[in-house]
Amino acid sequence: MNPTATMYRFLSCITAEYMTSKVRTVERKITLRELETLFEKHDFNAFPVVEASRILGIVTKFDFIRAFAFTTHQMVPHFDDLMNLTVADVMTEALVPVDPETPLPRVLQLMVSLKSRSFPVLDSAKRLVGMISREDIMRALLETTKDR
Repeated sequence: MNPTATMYRFLSCITAEYMTSKVRTVERKITLRELETLFEKHDFNAFPVVEASRILGIVTKFDFIRAFAFTTHQMVPHFDDLMNLTVADVMTEALVPVDPETPLPRVLQLMVSLKSRSFPVLDSAKRLVGMISREDIMRALLETTKDR
């Protein structure tokens, strides 16, 4: 098969075909201690923060570790104090969502330009219907470009 032709298959893919639709979410009130356990258990890089069926933001491993960064102008906080912070204290509220019909090349472009690992997928009513990650994009590339 012509290598160029195989890339055309990827160009026609949409988010809904490759997104993870069974998404594990968290609430704002959980602590970083609880969040650390969830990151470890589920091996996700991010969790959407959802309450009352509404997405409020996203919390990533980067958000988690950023809580431990401090400057020379502040006292070093106690580890337990930091672990008792909540997701609300560290989450990212500014979302870059995609919709299920977004072409995968567009998602890939967003990931590269924003240096993001994943995006929430929202339907037209702004409800969370999935997550699309780098791993999903890589799977799509492999599946659409392998010889048949």
